[in-house]
Amino acid sequence: QVQLVESGGGLVQAGGSLRLSCAASISINAMGWYRQAPGKQRELVAAITTGGTTRYGEFVKGRFTISRDNAKNTVYLQMNSLKPEDTAVFYCYAGVIWTIPLSWGKGTLVTVSS
Repeated sequence: QVQLVESGGGLVQAGGSLRLSCAASISINAMGWYRQAPGKQRELVAAITTGGTTRYGEFVKGRFTISRDNAKNTVYLQMNSLKPEDTAVFYCYAGVIWTIPLSWGKGTLVTVSS
């Protein structure tokens, strides 16, 4: 099973930026991020394949950018123009295809204050 280690969460003011990182123990095609806010279902934030194909949740609307360093088996999520409603636990995931997560990270909390 792929081990995933996340970093980069924290507290930021509305309008600010954060960058999340997730390092995988092995190379795997699809990596990305889901998030779960209190009382809500987990939802896809962004995903990227080793070939660079990306997918974003509809709510992202150009504010977030996902990228990866295949040599380091690491994916990054640059989040700009953060809003209080972005407050959630962000979970890194990995899979053979982006639609089916096989492994999950422990999650990192992102809190956006108004």
